[in-house]
Amino acid sequence: MLARRVTAAAAEMPFARSLGEIRAIGPGVLEVAGLSSGLRLASLVEITTARGAELAEVIRLDHDVAHCKLYNVRASVALDDPVHTRGEIVYHPHESWRGRIIDALARPADGGSGLLRGERPLRLVSSPPAAMARQIVSKGLGTGVRAVDFFTPLCFGQRIGVFAGSGVGKSTLLSMFARAAAFDSVIVALVGERGREVREFVEHTLGAAAATAITVLATGDESAMMRRLAPQLATSLAEHFRDLGQNVLLIMDSVTRYAHACREVALAAGEPPVARGYPPSVFSDLPQLLERAGPGVDGQGTITGIYSVLVDGDDHNDPVADAVRGTLDGHIVLDRAIAEQGRYPAVNLLSSLSRLSQRVWTPDQAKAVQELRKLVARFENTRDLRAMGGHAPGADPELDRAIDVVPRLYRVLAQQVSDPPSDDPFREIAVALSGSL
Repeated sequence: MLARRVTAAAAEMPFARSLGEIRAIGPGVLEVAGLSSGLRLASLVEITTARGAELAEVIRLDHDVAHCKLYNVRASVALDDPVHTRGEIVYHPHESWRGRIIDALARPADGGSGLLRGERPLRLVSSPPAAMARQIVSKGLGTGVRAVDFFTPLCFGQRIGVFAGSGVGKSTLLSMFARAAAFDSVIVALVGERGREVREFVEHTLGAAAATAITVLATGDESAMMRRLAPQLATSLAEHFRDLGQNVLLIMDSVTRYAHACREVALAAGEPPVARGYPPSVFSDLPQLLERAGPGVDGQGTITGIYSVLVDGDDHNDPVADAVRGTLDGHIVLDRAIAEQGRYPAVNLLSSLSRLSQRVWTPDQAKAVQELRKLVARFENTRDLRAMGGHAPGADPELDRAIDVVPRLYRVLAQQVSDPPSDDPFREIAVALSGSL
């Protein structure tokens, strides 16, 4: 084992390293002289400081200076500190990583022992499988969440977004997805989370699922580089297990904070903002990350991606939400008005959509869902009319039917984290609505 580790480390370590120095220190960016000719965008450099070595990434190159951004926001760097070139980061995942919480550089973040090193090297950035080589998504899966499995069913290899404002219950819904027994591996990326909530999310919200999941963590107080790196590492880990033939669930909370980190890096590199403060590169970074999830080639497994999207100010048409919605295979919308009524999960049944639902439903199931969706629309569109006393029973038979059915439907769709997962949502809903349809 020692020989293998030494051999692998020697292969990753450059034979010779160029030496430069810090020429200027700005807010969030360093200027390094003496290395420009030997660097590329996204190259890594190592800075020798009075307190130890610090890692930084090249975000912009000029003829005589490289602009670098530190991974450690609390690093103490000084002018003339020596800077060396550094090889790319290579990870070596191991089965023992399950149940662990790691940071974006694959270091333990749970206070546990060091991570074991696996045999297969894993690089951070990879290309998705070729479009014509991918498997066709066709096999449905059960998440255990009735509202989702009935109205927006998912398939193995599908990518779907959970769109919600803050405090509407998206993290709780994601934890309910993590309990699904259909997956061989679960990877969770917590990006920009409050440090206070991390332990609560892992121990209470994820619960038993945390014992088998690999959680990649980058809290809100960490640098933009770490918050940008964490989703990439989580996706690389999902690809690693997919290549082993496993069905992987990749949960990312949230892709919006990943976009915020990309924006911060791009602005530091001098890119102009074009859409509500977002530079153009953000909208190319998003599909590059999201497209890596999905089905693998024949003989491989799948990555089912569930991405939470934090809509700023409850605006579901902000640039990030709009870009992500157009890339994914569906969206689950959580509505603050529904949450205020105490109905959880606060899924807006009319606004949510799965683009692959027809591959899951039978013709009879599709007909039943369409009929219930129509009744829900009728019920919601007449709320104000009924509140003002503008409806008399018997005047509109279809509305009478909606008034009878929809409240019972809402009751059966209500589900807490402590409730057992749903095994057969169509049967459970049929029993609850027996005699109404």
